[in-house]
Amino acid sequence: MTPPLPFRFAAAALFLALGLSVALLPGALAAEGVEEVEMSGYLLVPHEKVDERFDAGFSMYVAAWPLVREYPGNRFQTGLFGTWMFAKQEEPKPKNIYSDIEGGLGWWRDTRFATETPKFIMGGVTLEFDEWANGPGAGKSRDWNAPLGVYGVAQLSPRIVWPADGLNLAQGTCGELFGYGYLPLPLTDPKSTTAGKPIPTGNQSWTLFVNAANFKGPIAFFLPSYWSRATLDKPELAGRFLDARPAEPNKAVQMETQYVPAVQAVDAKGETWARIAPTSFPRNADNESAVIHQITAYDKTALWDSVAAWFDGGEPASGTIDPAGSARHRFTGGGGSTWRIYAPDARREEKVALAWNSFATPIALDEHTYGYRWNAATVTETDSFSGPLATLPEYYRLVKGEEKSEWVVVAADEVPAETKLAEVEFHTPPAPPAEPYVTPDNPDSLWKTPGPVAGPFETRLGDGSIVTYAWYRFVDQPAIRNANLSDDERARLQARVEKLHRHWPIDRDYLPPPSRGKLASLDPALIVTPPPGLEAGYVPIAIRQEEAE
Repeated sequence: MTPPLPFRFAAAALFLALGLSVALLPGALAAEGVEEVEMSGYLLVPHEKVDERFDAGFSMYVAAWPLVREYPGNRFQTGLFGTWMFAKQEEPKPKNIYSDIEGGLGWWRDTRFATETPKFIMGGVTLEFDEWANGPGAGKSRDWNAPLGVYGVAQLSPRIVWPADGLNLAQGTCGELFGYGYLPLPLTDPKSTTAGKPIPTGNQSWTLFVNAANFKGPIAFFLPSYWSRATLDKPELAGRFLDARPAEPNKAVQMETQYVPAVQAVDAKGETWARIAPTSFPRNADNESAVIHQITAYDKTALWDSVAAWFDGGEPASGTIDPAGSARHRFTGGGGSTWRIYAPDARREEKVALAWNSFATPIALDEHTYGYRWNAATVTETDSFSGPLATLPEYYRLVKGEEKSEWVVVAADEVPAETKLAEVEFHTPPAPPAEPYVTPDNPDSLWKTPGPVAGPFETRLGDGSIVTYAWYRFVDQPAIRNANLSDDERARLQARVEKLHRHWPIDRDYLPPPSRGKLASLDPALIVTPPPGLEAGYVPIAIRQEEAE
């Protein structure tokens, strides 16, 4: 939760009184007349459609990089490039049934251990945002007595521990490609009842597959009942969600930015000027950015069929996705931006767009890679500790028109000194220590009955936090215990997962590998080794995350 402005200013004063170094949000010590505003909007990525039969999931490679020079505090919220995967609905599509998987790389207001390096969340949203699940043990609510989404995802991999704050990339990642996607696995069987009511639940476990430099394969999956539980009180919607339905193959691809710090001021002539926090994109030697690569859609022959045959007694499936069951979306260039600069309380008509095309040209670097070519006259080539960046113009002048106004790029020396915009410093604001993530400790909780078989263990992450985790038998992890499965259902699920653990290593290509670029790495502290005897059928579960001393 973002503290109100007076709290932040009080915290700054306290730091000053203690003689500590202070980094303030721009409005905190800005001169009179300088207004704290913000930049937000979408970057739109057009791509060609594929055949509707490719409705069994997707994968893509997205660039990961530090969007802003310095983390600007918990008000900062933006995703990097990603998508929204919805269940297919017949026409006319029913109203008020919003539910999808829309996670990805980024920063969020509830991130507690943030750095300039993005994290990954799963972002599964149930009916009309009643719940969302971001990963094992992470969701909309942290009230374990009234959990919302925190039991929606089950840990599948025995080699990765998932922090409550999100899946960390290696610190310093800058422009490398992070491969991920969701494909359904038949881990459970269809059910005619859900939570004891005559509501069906499908058998599609939408599973997160990752392709990183130091980890490849499935990590976690959404429990089918996570989607169907929304119909317990609305039986007319049964069978409408991702537990039972295929996925829309042609999805929007965008970068959603909800807040980047900015300031504005009016000069003596009445003209308005603005400055945004240093905002950058990865850059190659040709002053271009490759931000999305190989968006691919799949049908069930790509993976489902071979795994289902294996679980029915056939030969082991390798888990490698069959390219014959896939279709790649093509890029032809084009695209747009809705990035705007405005005051927090601005009306819609007061949210004025940046002249994005004056400094960025959206291009297809090849038919399966989308990115930008930067205008060298306005975009600065910079080198950070993590790698080469293209830093966007910082200064803008508001040009008003009868039909449309626009923020146009100006050089720093064109901005009147009286605005004092040049004096503003964008730094990380002071904040109290991050509150730890903790899980229930009472003996009768799902976390203790029957509880872990080994641990606790600790691992120190690059974001400055310590994750405490323990090893659970797969079907005894809290998310599975919460899923209302019978003993027979849990036994079948356990046997299937043990097969996966024995046959699917973390160094095999599951997703089709990229044809260009370098793979990003996960934070190596997330990669763990099962204790002896727990190599198959057991998973690491985070039980606490806290700030390192």
